[in-house]
Amino acid sequence: MATPAPANDPFQSADGDELRALPSNVEAEAAFLGAVLIDNRILEEIGAQLKPEHFFADVHGRVYERILTLMDRKAVVTPVTLKPYFESDEGLKELGGTAYLARLTADGQGLLNPRELAEQIYDLALLRELISVGRGLVAGAMDTSESVSPMAQVEQAESRLYEVAEGAQTGNEAQSFTAATRVAIAAIEKALNSGGHIAGKTTGLSSVNEKVGGLHDSDLIILAGRPGMGKTSLATNIAFNAADRLRRDLADGIDAAKSVGAGTVFFSLEMSADQLATRILAEQSGISSEALRMGRISREDFKQLSRASQTLAELPLYIDDTPALTISALRTRARRLKRRNPEIGLIVVDYLQLLQGTGRTEGRVNEISEISRGLKTLAKELAVPVIALSQLSRAVESRDDKRPMLSDLRESGSIEQDADMVWFVFREDYYVAAREPKRPTEADDAKTHEAHGAWAAEMERVYGLAELIVAKQRHGATGKVRLRFEPRITRFSDLAEDAQAASSYD
Repeated sequence: MATPAPANDPFQSADGDELRALPSNVEAEAAFLGAVLIDNRILEEIGAQLKPEHFFADVHGRVYERILTLMDRKAVVTPVTLKPYFESDEGLKELGGTAYLARLTADGQGLLNPRELAEQIYDLALLRELISVGRGLVAGAMDTSESVSPMAQVEQAESRLYEVAEGAQTGNEAQSFTAATRVAIAAIEKALNSGGHIAGKTTGLSSVNEKVGGLHDSDLIILAGRPGMGKTSLATNIAFNAADRLRRDLADGIDAAKSVGAGTVFFSLEMSADQLATRILAEQSGISSEALRMGRISREDFKQLSRASQTLAELPLYIDDTPALTISALRTRARRLKRRNPEIGLIVVDYLQLLQGTGRTEGRVNEISEISRGLKTLAKELAVPVIALSQLSRAVESRDDKRPMLSDLRESGSIEQDADMVWFVFREDYYVAAREPKRPTEADDAKTHEAHGAWAAEMERVYGLAELIVAKQRHGATGKVRLRFEPRITRFSDLAEDAQAASSYD
């Protein structure tokens, strides 16, 4: 015996029949089609938001689709020109055949308010889509098999709901050049007020800001490097700097919209949240992360650490260390965080190759392409810069000059294609240190002492120096920025002005 549905079931009555018809207004659809057949210019005025699938009556959707096709061919669409296409349409025969097309234009009521009719048809279609999502959610929740993950269902439902909302938001008409200019002028004014260097979010590094103009909304920035170069450290530094700038600006009464700082989400697929927090604590307290992990700190160090942690507690910095995220799950989590915390203006992903695709593509190259496109789409959806860390191929190690090139990006050329900026981190001291010759003893000859002395001199010249190579930039020129790197506390900072001036780098 079947269990009766609860009285508050929104989809079914006790006997299993639908409690109510799906939201629709077939009369409004007929009136709108009649208005368009009388005056084809109506479609030009209301824009292209309305599509054939938004009509509840299938036959109305087919008529509207044919109207759009004929108008694309510059033809005048009337019941007469439509007639040859629907003489064998079974759905139209049930309504009286091709004579129904003429009846659509009989009263011309739709000419009074075609825009309102189009909006109503579209809104009702959205409601039906919401009902479809709800039914799918209910059906999925009723499946109690072991293979079903409730959290995966939640993320899938969130993703579906966002797709519905995204469809409503992206149906806008093309904006005028005047409107686009106003946005551009506002960005230029923001750069002017920041001192003439930053048009986007700050990296906290003046030399980098001057080179790239800050981190621009909707941009995908790929930060790549070989293991040991410090790409995670640089990303962590930038995440902290942006969040700390927003914290200080808010404390000074500056509105978040006018701040060059940003709340930051750090998706750490490689390191745990506490490991990342230890790094940031080390950077800000000046105590090495190794000493923090081992507990080799003095009472004074602990006091300094406590002061740093109090400051960090107020940071608008959010860490998600969920492993093995899919690109769709990451986008869902980012949207959710942005919705709950509107001050979020920067997303960092460490790192791209640890993300997984949706499983709909074959081969790792196609999967990486899907992931890079998904990250770029996320940047545009939320209108925030996204920094994605990436590995480099081993081809770098086989060259005499270890500086990376765009061709070294691992597994997919689409990473370079989708990125608005590509940065490489390079530290020469890493490779020089690996070439250390045998340490001489008193018994060794002069040649051995000389070789080690030459190495020590070279190591002294390059120690603590790093390069940020801007290999691609849609907004400006490429080139190199020299930075100071403190390996003890994994912190990047601007190089002293005299060192910059003495440098021959671009």
